[in-house]
Amino acid sequence: MIDDEQAGAVVDAPAERNSRKPMLIGVAVALLLALGAGGYVWQARQGTHAATGRAKAPDVGKAELYLPMDPAFVVNFRDAESLRYLQVGVTLMSHDPEAINVAKTADPVLRDALVALFSNQDYSIISDAAGRQKLQEQALGAVRKIVQARLGRPGIDALYFTSFVMQ
Repeated sequence: MIDDEQAGAVVDAPAERNSRKPMLIGVAVALLLALGAGGYVWQARQGTHAATGRAKAPDVGKAELYLPMDPAFVVNFRDAESLRYLQVGVTLMSHDPEAINVAKTADPVLRDALVALFSNQDYSIISDAAGRQKLQEQALGAVRKIVQARLGRPGIDALYFTSFVMQ
């Protein structure tokens, strides 16, 4: 009889364990659902708060917009030995359509600033890659300054030299 009682006790113990397993799974699923719902609500509130709390900044994830400044810039500048010419093709890039529109309307002002910048260059400086890079940065700064004055933010993300010919 002792063997029968022990066998019965052994059989009953796994039955209790199995009855707890569905309950634990149910609690875990309910906990995960509650955490997921809480995270969703938190994200939704953060998005609403950000949209109503601050001015809208341009979305960097937007497509790149290009504005070629045609015709190319042609300026003359002095070298120690002679008069030299520089032809520069310029294209502006932005992720902000408003900045592109401002640059289009301010084209004469931008062209004037860039002509003044390009004509004041020294041949020995812009004849190497580092000098052209510095000139490109200066040109971007000049364009950003003009667009910022009209738009309230720099707006232009990059300035590219699409052609660069010196003679």
